[in-house]
Formats: sequence, C-alpha cells, structure tokens
Amino acid sequence: MRGFWERYKFHSLFIKIFIVMVFSIVAVAIAASWTTVRMSERLFMETFSITNSKVINQIKANFESFHYSIVTATNNTGLSGTIKSFLTEEDSNSLRVLRTYYNMTTQMKKIQSNVDAYQVGIKIMGKNGRSFSTNTNNLLMTDNELRNHKLTLNTLAEPKRLMYQFYQESSTVSSKQEAEIVASKALMERTTGDIYGTLYITIQEKNFHTFYASFVSTGNDVAILNKEGQIVSSNRAELLGQQADDLLGYAQKIESKGLDYVNVDFKGKDMIVLADYLSSYDFYIVNLIDKKTALGQMVDSKMVALICSAIVLVALVVVFLISRRLTRSLTLLTRQMSKITERNFHNYITVTGSFEFQELGHAYNYMLDELNDYVDKLVHTQKEQRNAELAALQHQINPHFLYNTLASVNFLVQQGSKEKAVQTIHALISMLQNALSNVSETITVMQELENLKSYVFINHVRYGERIRVNFFISPDCTEFYVPKLIIQPFIENAFFHAFNRKTEGYIHVLISQDAGSLICEVVDNGDGMDNGHTELPGAESKRQLFTGIGMKNVHDRIILLYGEEYGVTVVSNINEGTAIKIRLPLILVSSQN
Repeated sequence: MRGFWERYKFHSLFIKIFIVMVFSIVAVAIAASWTTVRMSERLFMETFSITNSKVINQIKANFESFHYSIVTATNNTGLSGTIKSFLTEEDSNSLRVLRTYYNMTTQMKKIQSNVDAYQVGIKIMGKNGRSFSTNTNNLLMTDNELRNHKLTLNTLAEPKRLMYQFYQESSTVSSKQEAEIVASKALMERTTGDIYGTLYITIQEKNFHTFYASFVSTGNDVAILNKEGQIVSSNRAELLGQQADDLLGYAQKIESKGLDYVNVDFKGKDMIVLADYLSSYDFYIVNLIDKKTALGQMVDSKMVALICSAIVLVALVVVFLISRRLTRSLTLLTRQMSKITERNFHNYITVTGSFEFQELGHAYNYMLDELNDYVDKLVHTQKEQRNAELAALQHQINPHFLYNTLASVNFLVQQGSKEKAVQTIHALISMLQNALSNVSETITVMQELENLKSYVFINHVRYGERIRVNFFISPDCTEFYVPKLIIQPFIENAFFHAFNRKTEGYIHVLISQDAGSLICEVVDNGDGMDNGHTELPGAESKRQLFTGIGMKNVHDRIILLYGEEYGVTVVSNINEGTAIKIRLPLILVSSQN
C-alpha cells in the first residue's frame, strides 16, 4: 500500500485522467459485448436443437447400416451347414479334418465379404472345442479364457439376441489399451434350440467411431454409452472406458421425458446434452456441446476484444502523450531524488525539459558525484583500518608459544634428539616467516598446508601425539590461492579447547571444491558445544596461543575480502565434536592488497 501511494504522488494527474477514460471505455465495451453475446446465445439455443437432432439421426443411420451388415453376417453363419458341421462333429481322420477346415475357410470368406467394408474380425467357437478366426489381432485371449469371459456368459444368457458389448484388452507388447465393440450371438439348432457354438464379430473402437467422426468438432463431442453407463466409444479418447453415470442419467431423462436437450455441468464445463436410444445396440448416443465454444464460433470474441482494445489503446495514447509532455521532467526528477533514501547513489538522471528542470537535474547529479566520492573514501578507510587491525593482531605472536617451543627444543637437545630439535626450529622459523609477512598476502593451498603441518609438528613435539591430525586435500585444489592464516586458528582452537574432557582424538583437515567454491573444513571428535551451536565463538585473543587472530576475526576478514556469500559456519554437538566449514572463492591468481 505504501508503494502504491508513493507512485500515486508522482503520477496523480496522469492516473486520474487514465482511470476516468478506462472506466468509461471499458463500460461501453462490456455493455456492447454483453448484449451481443446474450442475443447470440438466445439465437443459438433456438436453433441448435433442430440442427443437432438431424445430425444425430444421420449418425443413427450410419450405425443402422453397420448393424444391418452384422445381422446379415450373423444370419448367414447360423444358416451355414458347413459351419454347423465344423462346430459339432468330432475329429476323425486327418483327410476329413483337412477337408472340413478347407470348407470352413471358404465359407468364412463368403461371410466376411458381407462386413469387409467395416474392417471387422469374425471368430466362432463350437461346443466340440473347435474355433475359427478371420483376424488374430482381435480378442487376444485363449479359447478357454473366452468361454469363461463375460462376453460369452452374457451372450449365452440371452441366446436369441444379437448383443453388442464393450471389450478392452491389455496389449502384451505395451501398456496401451485397445478397445473393441463385440457383436456376439449364440448359434442354435433351429428345431431344438440347442446351442452348438458362439459367434463373435469384433470392430476396433477407432474404426467404430468413424460412423460419427465427421459430425464432431471442437466443443461438439459424441459419446456412446451402454446400459451400465460405461462409455464404449467417443471422439474424446480420455473418456473411453470410463463410467459416466451422470451422462447415462441425462440420456435416460431425455428419453423418458421426451426432451430436446438438457443444460448440464459436465466436468466443470457448461454443456448442452442431446441424446437418443440405439435400440439395435442397446446403446445411448449422447451429443455433448460446449456452450462457450459453440457461442465462440458464432461470435468472434477475438475481433470484439481487438476492437475494444484498439479503442482503449488510442485513448490511452492520447492521454499519455498530453500528460507526460507536461509532467515528465518533473516526475522523473522527483522520483530519482526520492530513491536516494534507498541508498541508490548511482541513480543519475538524464537532464531534459525546461531551463529550470535542467538546472535542478545538474545540481542533483553533482550532489550524487560528491556523495559517491565520499562513500568510496569511507569504505577504503574502513578497509584499511580493518587490515591494520588484522596486521597488528598477526604480529602479536604469543610469547608463551615461543617460550614453550624453545623450551621443547632445549629439552630435545638435552635428550640428544638433535635431529628432531632441528626440525622443530625449522618448523618454528617457517611459521614465523609466514605470520610476520604481509597480512593481505595470499598463498596457495599447498603453501598453507605446509604451514599447518609445521604448526601440528610443533604441537606434537610439545604435547605428544594424543591428538592425531589428518589432511585430506583434493588434488585439483592445491593451486588455488587463499588468505594467509585462514585455517590455522581453527586447528589451534581444536588442539587447546576441543579435548579438555577427552584424552585423545583426531582432527581432520579437508579441502575440496563444491558448487564453484573452495571448501576448507576442520573436523574434530572432541568435547563439542551444546545445542548444535552454529555461532562463531568470540574473537578474544586470549583463546589463541600462537597469534591474536581469533575465529571471529577470520570470518569477518573473509566477508571483507570476498562478500557476504563466503565465510565460516560451525556445527557442534556435546561429546560428538565440532565441524568448521570455511567457504572461499576459487582464485587461481594471487591477489595482493
């Protein structure tokens, strides 16, 4: 809300004119559009039922034509003595079996010719266990499975009826479902009524829905339902096989009450439903019309929207040009000047407009120049002061560390361990050279590793090797540059403060790359701190026995050098140890400050 009022102050005149024009034009456009749509909808509702009823009648004619072909094929099958013999006689000699199959093939080709135009498959099964199929891709199941399938059970339950049923099989090659419409009829003796076989005529749903495919369009869909409310065919593939009790209820309501159509909400859309009963199939044909799409075809909504938008745009352009010409320079200047409170000291303005505005603009830009110079000097001074503080701390070598190290060398000499004493002195010299040089100097990871090893060596000489130190350095990290003494304070802290209760343990130093950063970790299994402590300990110099550079100082130094995305994080738990993670940028060239 505050931001809105800030913008309003700069553009109040323009906004007032804009709001008035927009409301006026939009009101006229909405009123005209609403009137057009309502009139179109009324006309559509009066005429669509007549047109779509004729469409449904044409679709029914296509279905009846197909049904007539199925009836013809069914009657020819029932009257064929060859087929009856094939399905009833027992197997005899091989020659007779061959002759029977030959005659059967000839007869089935004749019957198949009645339905060739519809790409159907015919299968018959007899009580003697024999079966014959003209298309092996339909009804992909064994004869035993088919005999026990509901297709057969339903057919035998009503043997005198030509029955149409929905069948959906799972392909053995993929998970794709292939749907079929199966016309089935029991084959009976005309005199006794004994059933000697079953006839199945199958048509794939993709061929079945061609009977009405030419009558559907966007927003005008067709669904064929059986008496159980299952969608057995539709031009919308996602509906196929679904249970649609609501559509079945609409169709039965239209049939029982003699309605022309009903308005319904189907799957979240406002639909018009027409329906008719296909008595030959015992199916319902349902026509679904999307009101929004149908009306959109009658009313060119895009054109109406385009005209309205053009009117609004022209009005806004005129208003914008007039108001901006008067207020642009003043608005720009006041906006830029207001942003100085947001510490945006580089938001210079382009000097335009009248003489008065140009003078104000020059004065504002001059003020920003002076302010930026002052800020740069202040930041440089603070950085130099921070470096000076770090340098002073770095040069404050703890005298106790020197005294104890020299005392250890003296002891080694007295014990006759001259070689170890020499190594200790060399390690001390290396540490002092590294510590007393320029604080801003960066060194490679390999050089920092050598200094760490010197420090660890001196501590092992002085205190023994109860605390083991292991280094795990990724080979691709050794040439990257890091600030001096960036890891040593954390190893020192672990040596003298992490094992007060525990008598021994380990310290791991790990250096690797992660997400474009150099990760240096110091992990110990010492006493730890409570509650998963993640804050850095204080920077008191008394905690550091070698230099005054504490862990907090290291964190601040990293942020000062590289930014807020880098620094030190700590994770610790009582009796589990402490893990220090130092995140640094990947630098391959040493940078001197």
